[in-house]
Amino acid sequence: MDDVLRELTRVSLGGRELADVLGEITAIAARAIPGAESVSTTLIRGDKPFTAAFSSEMALAADELQYEQGYGPCVDAGRGGVVLRIDDMHTEQRWPDYVARVVRETNARSSLSVPLPYQGSSIGALNVYSSEPAAFASPDSLAAGLAVAETIAVAVANADAHAQLADQARNMRIAMESRAVIEQAKGVLMAERHVDAEQAFEILRQASQRYNRKLRDIAAGIVAGTQTHR
Repeated sequence: MDDVLRELTRVSLGGRELADVLGEITAIAARAIPGAESVSTTLIRGDKPFTAAFSSEMALAADELQYEQGYGPCVDAGRGGVVLRIDDMHTEQRWPDYVARVVRETNARSSLSVPLPYQGSSIGALNVYSSEPAAFASPDSLAAGLAVAETIAVAVANADAHAQLADQARNMRIAMESRAVIEQAKGVLMAERHVDAEQAFEILRQASQRYNRKLRDIAAGIVAGTQTHR
């Protein structure tokens, strides 16, 4: 368990694509979780699950069978925020259609699905598979899975926060550019029509309503027209 934690703390979260970070963490999980042969990370966005990273085809195939069925341990763990373990696909009763297809189409015989905790809810699941029955029955497997799932959740939160900051910066830049072009257009109207700043803004506002266009677009058109006639 200490080895897992050491490896996870070395994962750099900043300045990297989320897919790269999740790929690295998923690879660590495949090496470090007792019993693991194949590991994947399922994220759920807008109620739609998808595999964001996987260590080998066994995990990807088992995940995609669940997405086709619309349910299964990783999907249910991700949506419900509960740990779900299958000790033997041959005898599992909770997802009969899913496990029948897993047995038929993959080598997976046991699995462990750990939800990804995020702001009091769950955003997906860490999925661990093995070709051996009861591969994840030991407490060590669960403890390692919980540690990995928490690191994945932190990585997703970090990526979301970074994206939010980028959106805020972009919106601020757009707002500043809009304000600048509106002030330019007001200056043009003040000079051409001999009105004050308040009256110039009112002319822009009325044009925006009349033509059902954004105030910024009306202003940009006035500024562009002035530059064309120079």
